[in-house]
Formats: sequence, structure tokens, C-alpha cells
Amino acid sequence: MPEATTSRFARRITQTSPKNFGMFARAMKAGGDLIHLELGRPVEDTPEHIKEAAIAALRTGHVHYSDLQGLPELRAALSERMRNENGLDLSPDEILVTNGLTQASYAAFTAFLDPGDETILLSPHYPQHIGKIEMAGGIPVFAPLDAADSYSIKRGLIEPKITAKTKLIALVNPCNPTGRVYTRSELQILADLAIEHDLLVLSDEVYDRIVYDGATHVSIGALPGMRERTITMSAFTKAYAMDGWRLGWLACDASLMPGPMKVTTSEVTHVNTFIQHGGLAAVTGPPGILAGMVDEDRARRDLVVARLNQMPGVICPSPEGTIYAWPDISGTGLGSQMLAERLMEEAGVVVEAGSFYGPEGEARLRICFGAQTLEMLEVAMERMSRFLNSL
Repeated sequence: MPEATTSRFARRITQTSPKNFGMFARAMKAGGDLIHLELGRPVEDTPEHIKEAAIAALRTGHVHYSDLQGLPELRAALSERMRNENGLDLSPDEILVTNGLTQASYAAFTAFLDPGDETILLSPHYPQHIGKIEMAGGIPVFAPLDAADSYSIKRGLIEPKITAKTKLIALVNPCNPTGRVYTRSELQILADLAIEHDLLVLSDEVYDRIVYDGATHVSIGALPGMRERTITMSAFTKAYAMDGWRLGWLACDASLMPGPMKVTTSEVTHVNTFIQHGGLAAVTGPPGILAGMVDEDRARRDLVVARLNQMPGVICPSPEGTIYAWPDISGTGLGSQMLAERLMEEAGVVVEAGSFYGPEGEARLRICFGAQTLEMLEVAMERMSRFLNSL
């Protein structure tokens, strides 16, 4: 059998960035007694009522093909949720159930980008968008935000990046990795630019339920003039502790829906039928369960931020949302990748290098406090403290 060569692959494979899993991939090879704080996953088990709904659906025969766009009852529940909680007036027919937010974003980039089209990413950026943009033939363009200004959205930082080739602005709000929850006035700047330059906005809102200390999440699609040009995406991954279920959704104006639908039906026909019943139980279930998990995230955040700020060379602001701390480690004298590697090898704690999120993250680490119990976070912080005090 002849050896595979790169000449057998399409250009969309050979000429796009490799999928990069950062420190997670290194940690999997290393093994050993490691505390994992690099991967953005919740430590909680999926709530029982969600699991029981999926099991009941499986047992009662919901094992066949179903609606290509997603179960109508699930889309109706998501429509109501977004209307009540996000101010997005989108009907069930304007919602597409997907295999996680990953498929939602892939479908959107594929549906709306032609070769050579540009997508603006606010940086520090979510790196997993890059490969999807490139596989669609698009070009990622980075708009660096200023750490000294709390990574605020400013018109003067973004408008110069807009060219005749710009098609999309990709937004993550609340922001992974910085933990910012953008204000309405900041989002209005993006909305104004999108309207003035006739751009689409791809809005990743997977952390919309995980906000702290009175911060308010605002959906950019709810701003005036943005309904027809916003593709809003979310998933059950973070708030409902359902990362392994691979269940998410995409919502947009009816005029935009045929594009993503064509992609997803060509890829997978539709999402697994019986797990959508679990998603329905998640959306319609007791709100106190969600609130309790956010309270636990807040306690974990407070512990990690307090301990990081006691470590030499580290300054850590308190994130407004998400499950990530984003400490400034410039005072340690080590670059982010070097420090991340040494923490893994010498302290047994795996965190992500800030440089994974672009040059603007070079003096930072991303630490997922949602990924471990309070007890394990105490151990991790003690290990990190001992290491940094030994430098």
C-alpha cells in the first residue's frame, strides 16, 4: 500500500493551521500526578434530571431520525429562553440544534465565508476559530485589545482592521480567555461598525449564564439593527456541565438560516435524537440547579484569584464571567509558555500559556478554576505557590 503523502490532501487541509490543543496535548503525553487546570470543562457531573430525560428518551424509542433542524420542542424552549434571558426575539424556526458550539461555528464560517473573505477576531482571541475560518477559505485578522484598558472594545482598535474583504466579526462574550463581560456601550461600538460596513457578527455566548458580581450579559443580536446580521451561538457545555454531550445551537434571522442548515445537513443530517431530550430537560429544568453551580464557580474563582494574588510576580484581576482566571505573570520574569511548561513539569499543575491566545496574551496564563473541586484547587494553588517562591 503506498505511503500517504501531502499531495493526496486538499489545500484546505495542507494550507490551514493545524488544530492546536496547547498544554492539554502536552499533558496527555506527559502523564503523572498532574492537576489539570488547562481545559475549559466543568468539574460537576451533568445534573441527574438531564441524564434521566435522555435515558428515558432512549428507552421509549427516540432512537430514529428526527427533525433536521432539531427537535421542535427543544427549539421552542431555546427560543423562549433567549427571548426571556437574552432579549433575542427569534422563533423556533430561526434556531438550529448542533453538535456543540464547535459545529455551530464551523457551519457559520463555512456558510458565510468565501475564499479571501476576512474575519476580525478580538485579541486575545479564541484560537479554535482560526482553523475553521481557514478551512472555509477565509483569512483571520486580529484586532488587539489593550490589557491596560481591561481589554475594552474601542472603535479605534477595530475599525482600522476593516477592509473591503472583511465579511465577519467574531465575538466571544463573556470572553474566553480574559473573563471580560462586555458592556452594552462596548457592544454598540461593534454593532455600529457592523451596520456601517455591512458586516455579519458571529457571537459565541456559551458563558452567558456564568457571570458574577452584578455583571450583566448583553446579546449583541438584541441591539437595534443587529437581528438581521448576527449569528448567535451557544451550547449546553459549560452552564449545564454537558461538555461530553456535544450539544449546542445556532440562532439567526430566517434569511440567514439556509446557509448553516445546508452545511449541517450535509455533515451529520441532524443531532443525535435522544440526547436532545436531555437538552430539553436542561432548558426547562429547575433554575436553582444552574444558580447553585454558578455559586460554586464563584467560590472557586474567589479562592484562585486570592491565592494567585499572594504569589510573587503575579497579579490577577477578578474575572467578571466565565470559568477562567487570567493572571498577569510578567513579574515572574518568565514567558507564558515557559512558565506553563515548568509548572507542569516541576509543580504538577497544568495551565494554559497566555500566548496560546495570541501575542496579547504573552504575559498571562489562563487557569480554569471551574475544572476542579475547591479541595483540588487548594492543592494546585499550594503547588504553584511553592514553585514561584522557589524561583
